[in-house]
Amino acid sequence: MNVTALLSRTSGEPARFALTGAKGAYARTLLAQAKLGDLVRPTVLCDLDTEGVAALCIDLGYDPDAFVIASSADEVAAAGERIAIVSDLDLIRASDAEVLVEATGSPVHGTRASLAAIEDGRHVVMVSKEVDTVSGPALGRAANEAGVVYTLAHGDQPANLLDLIGWARLVGFEVVAAGKSSEYDLVYDPAAGTVTQLDETHEVDTAAFDRLLALGEVESTLAARAAAVAAFTRSAAADLCEMAAVAAQSDLVPDTELFHYPVARIAELADIYALRADGGILEGPNRVDVFSALRVVGEPSFAGGEFVVVRTGDVSTWEVLRQKGHVLSRDGRYACIFWPYHLMGVETVATIAAAARLGVGTGRPGAAPRVMMAGRARHDLAAGTRLTMGGHHHEIEGVAPVVREIAATPADAAPFYLAAHTTLARPVAAGELIMLADLADPEPLLRDTWSTARALLV
Repeated sequence: MNVTALLSRTSGEPARFALTGAKGAYARTLLAQAKLGDLVRPTVLCDLDTEGVAALCIDLGYDPDAFVIASSADEVAAAGERIAIVSDLDLIRASDAEVLVEATGSPVHGTRASLAAIEDGRHVVMVSKEVDTVSGPALGRAANEAGVVYTLAHGDQPANLLDLIGWARLVGFEVVAAGKSSEYDLVYDPAAGTVTQLDETHEVDTAAFDRLLALGEVESTLAARAAAVAAFTRSAAADLCEMAAVAAQSDLVPDTELFHYPVARIAELADIYALRADGGILEGPNRVDVFSALRVVGEPSFAGGEFVVVRTGDVSTWEVLRQKGHVLSRDGRYACIFWPYHLMGVETVATIAAAARLGVGTGRPGAAPRVMMAGRARHDLAAGTRLTMGGHHHEIEGVAPVVREIAATPADAAPFYLAAHTTLARPVAAGELIMLADLADPEPLLRDTWSTARALLV
């Protein structure tokens, strides 16, 4: 879609947006980009640390006279063209924002803010995948009924990947697999004899690791690579959360509830994400997964980007494309098409404008989800255990995230992020799914929105 051309036919007025979680890293990227052009402009910023948000705005080059810290609805309404900085989600309702960008990362607060926005006739751009995996279907259905847009945010992998999947299907491809790379590449330095992931480095046997750079028989090569990098933690709740959000709006399913996480080089993806009958790792088509990108120091990064693997069809067409550098399987039956990036809030300005001015988002909001993100006890959990969520990737202590088809999951299974910050009413044995009945104090709002999602399946 040529969004640039479509937006040029609209009023040209910047789309006004409210932003929650306004002091976070994602928020910073969005506010920095919003300042560079006239596509969008912030009208209210919400965060518990209002002084910190004000300092962030100044650091980004906003004029101190361009914003005001407001503590009442009247003060928000009186802000006029200035940006109102607030600590109370309810004060957003007094603003003239057309779009809510939800970036708290809190399932409860994000759901509450989004429902209020939809009730007020505002579009919702969802950054918080934690919210979407519990309340997304209910929010999408509510937005559809209210005639507003509910959409995931471009700049994060789910919206980007939904666009890539939609494009592939639009032009006629069968999507065999779709997914993303994990947030951080595995970077091999043959001179130093090390592999590094972010700020963690381990020594490796250079001669042995050199042999692993070439893809031989798929399963044996992947097994050897996994063993060679076993010292690293490569999976994260954020990865499974993002792909659960994608699967819910694209009819994809996981091949395994923990995902395969193959250690792969970009040029190998079409071979790896082929069906087992064709030498790959997949039991069937329409799968969603995550891989760990392996590269040699100095090679380009996949940077947490997105990919689809499709069947090629005409061999001659794709041999021409292979000559142009496209990623094909060795037998020519599969091709990988990818976007090796996600730019966080830098891209989200386009999502905001498209929602406000064109009334369009991405994916199929409000659709009945085929999958859910649930949780299994990593070890025996006693009654009274507090399921604390925290860390950069919003892990839940003692609980392993899994992505499962809903039809094959007990009806009482608790969504992973519905369980966050709840207390266990009874013990849960290692390996067991966390059930709603296991939770002593689940948030009623989240139970209601999840119940709405389940009801869509009927």
